[in-house]
Amino acid sequence: MSRSRYQFGAVFFFFLLHAGLLLTWWTPPTPRLVAWLAATYALRMFGVTAGYHRYFGHRSYKLGRGAQFLMAFLAQSSGQKGVLWWAAHHRLHHRESDRARDVHSPAQRGFWWAHVGWVLSNEFDDYDPRSVAEFAKFPEIRWLDRHHWIPTVVFGALAGVIGGWPAFLWGYVVSTVVLYHCTFSINSLAHIWGTRRFDTADESRNNYWLAVITLGEGWHNNHHHSPGSCRQGERWWELDITYLAIKALSWVGIARELRPFRKPVQEPAS
Repeated sequence: MSRSRYQFGAVFFFFLLHAGLLLTWWTPPTPRLVAWLAATYALRMFGVTAGYHRYFGHRSYKLGRGAQFLMAFLAQSSGQKGVLWWAAHHRLHHRESDRARDVHSPAQRGFWWAHVGWVLSNEFDDYDPRSVAEFAKFPEIRWLDRHHWIPTVVFGALAGVIGGWPAFLWGYVVSTVVLYHCTFSINSLAHIWGTRRFDTADESRNNYWLAVITLGEGWHNNHHHSPGSCRQGERWWELDITYLAIKALSWVGIARELRPFRKPVQEPAS
């Protein structure tokens, strides 16, 4: 495996966005700009959780071809590479979770690597297309995956055209940086900080606060127990906004065949 880890392109874009946060000193938040931040964050976090993760990563529900393309476009507007790349590496993570071949295990390579180092690295630029063959058969999905930068550029441009420079700064630059670190916290913090209801073969943990900021992804130990489930908040009080939104899409016929949570043979004590 290559150890020439960091190349200019990905690192430059990542740090350029973070440097852009300094511009908020001259464009401070207002109620309108905070609304831009919240709306663009929530919309694209749904693309990450319902699109990248639960749909392309785990096939936990079904979409028609048109809705599938739109979900892939929305997911990639987050700037987290192509849906096939994302899903292939996520499936490898589940097969090898917290073992030597896990692509982002804090137990194996530390917090920094699990949180963001592996994403910036060129070590995992490639993936096995056979592991996502059911989606790679669609030419429009392959095109989006190959040109994964287009949706995020379009999203940023639309924010600027609709709301001007302040909306671009808060609704794209700030929003994308916050989105990055909240998403990446599931790879890092959710394998370190929280509780374990299920005795899985890894260090996955449930964390209420991570679930709030990621629309339900913080119920990570639940997810590793039942990875194919569309719902990750197993108990009634475990807020899973992504699941509720997918459920609402099923009521109007957009999402279908939502896969249920796999109950344990023996119910855990807590």
